[in-house]
Amino acid sequence: MITTYGVGSIVAVDNESFMVSGIDSWNMTDAPTIYEHRLARVLGVKSFRLPPASDDTSKDGVRVRRFPLWHSCPGCNALQHVSRFNSPPGKNECGDCHEELVPSRFVMACPEGHIEDFPYWKWAHRNNRQGGEAGLCGGELRLRTSGRTASLRSILISCTCGIPEVSMEGAFRRTALSDLKVYCNGRRPWLGNAPAEHCAEKPRTLQRGSSVAWQPIVRTALSIPPWSDGRTAQLEQHWDDLRTMRDNPDEMAGFLKALTLKTDHEFSVEKVMALLEAENHEDTSQEEDKGPDSAYVALRKQEYERLIAGRPENGTDHEDQFVCEPPRSSAATLTPYGVAGPMLVKRLREVRALKAFSRVDTPETHTDVHEAALSLAPMDWLPAMEVQGEGVFLRLDEQRLQDWARSSAVAARADRIRANHLRMLRDRAQDPANVPDSPADARMVLLHTLAHALINEWSLDGGYPAASLRERLYADDSMAGLLVCTATSDSAGSLGGLVAQGEPDRLESALYSALRRAQWCSADPLCVESAGSGVGGINLAACHACVLLPETSCEHNNGLLDRALLIGTPGDPSIGFFHEALR
Repeated sequence: MITTYGVGSIVAVDNESFMVSGIDSWNMTDAPTIYEHRLARVLGVKSFRLPPASDDTSKDGVRVRRFPLWHSCPGCNALQHVSRFNSPPGKNECGDCHEELVPSRFVMACPEGHIEDFPYWKWAHRNNRQGGEAGLCGGELRLRTSGRTASLRSILISCTCGIPEVSMEGAFRRTALSDLKVYCNGRRPWLGNAPAEHCAEKPRTLQRGSSVAWQPIVRTALSIPPWSDGRTAQLEQHWDDLRTMRDNPDEMAGFLKALTLKTDHEFSVEKVMALLEAENHEDTSQEEDKGPDSAYVALRKQEYERLIAGRPENGTDHEDQFVCEPPRSSAATLTPYGVAGPMLVKRLREVRALKAFSRVDTPETHTDVHEAALSLAPMDWLPAMEVQGEGVFLRLDEQRLQDWARSSAVAARADRIRANHLRMLRDRAQDPANVPDSPADARMVLLHTLAHALINEWSLDGGYPAASLRERLYADDSMAGLLVCTATSDSAGSLGGLVAQGEPDRLESALYSALRRAQWCSADPLCVESAGSGVGGINLAACHACVLLPETSCEHNNGLLDRALLIGTPGDPSIGFFHEALR
């Protein structure tokens, strides 16, 4: 419900197809509430709700609507609106031949998030408009498959009015629908009876199961002190009142005393004042950076500072959701690798919230796609999930990193990735004058590729499935770190195995093995000599045989990777940050 089948997505259930309705139609009577103060303030909501997992007797649940509405019958080949098949009550079958109906494979969508049924009549009559634009030819559409090939050429549309039979070949061309003078009607079926919006975008033909028919826009945050205390959730509904008492401690004391009678925990005025001060500090740090993603950058910087500072286990209780300690043994064995300050994150909570979604365009960055709303009216909550697990945090030596990044050969490889990424962003941008900047530089690509190499190594040596681990990068001019944490709360969650990999002796062994493994790829020399691989050529020496991961584990959709920056190339080993350690 957050990453795969969220609001606006199309879900296939047996032989039927449905679209998940907006959150304003959900019945959330018994759904648990999730609080993550920092993320909620950035997203402008008060709380998050866990999508309900309902059974037949539950009062709560997520609503869906039938979509697409055009169906075909494999028996009589009729192609029409589902309401015209005269299906028996409670069944989705043809009233004449009693065959189960097949939802349309094709839909029409635009980058603004609008979606509707494919215009079959206009497509079939594109050269024979006998009935005008309204499609009143008096005939009935038919759909059949010739079975000669698996291509669109074998899907044939005809009409009983006598027009020649046409195939679906060419329907996926970028201008196929606009050439027919088919325009976006601005429909939002996931919002029920929402009025159609004016839309100037050109619609595209998509398969209803296509990955670009629905792309989630998810925002995440770690629970860090002082907000990681699970008991602060009892204050979340009262922050508006508490902020007004900032200058009146006596009034706040009375309010908290009354609140104590309703809860099992007593809050002191000093603790609440400290939380308000932390909130004010977070607001100030966000205002210092006026970039388009300043709020999210500020979240990462706060997490980075807290991961460096740590939080010992002996200073917390079982209610605290963040425990981060340095390893027991000396980290001197990691010095040759340029790795400084490893931290063992023994307790970790991550909240992932579905903010919006997009269609047609893939959200490579936060600003290059239109964000379709999850509800018709603004809501004070968003659907979210929480993962409680563990992780290992690493930093790279800042001075050594700066010296390495000054190399002209290193800069040239990073600039090549950056140029390819910027070109792809320009091609995908809706407004050429407002193209988002690429985060790719030598520092970021190095940290990203190192995270992938470690996850692959731990999946082989530590017994973890690669999809159960997840990276979290901290890479800009003031940060040079990475966090590898558990991405799921199932059996591969918080059993202590990942934290054990962060002890310096184990970590040194894993680093060496991962870097040695990265020196050779079964696709070499093509892989290491690549001038651009992946979507848009935004990778260099990176492929599925060496450093790519399951996409659920990667923050950048397996882009902006180059293992040559780790270990160098056969022609120039010095461009690898770790080439001296490997010698």
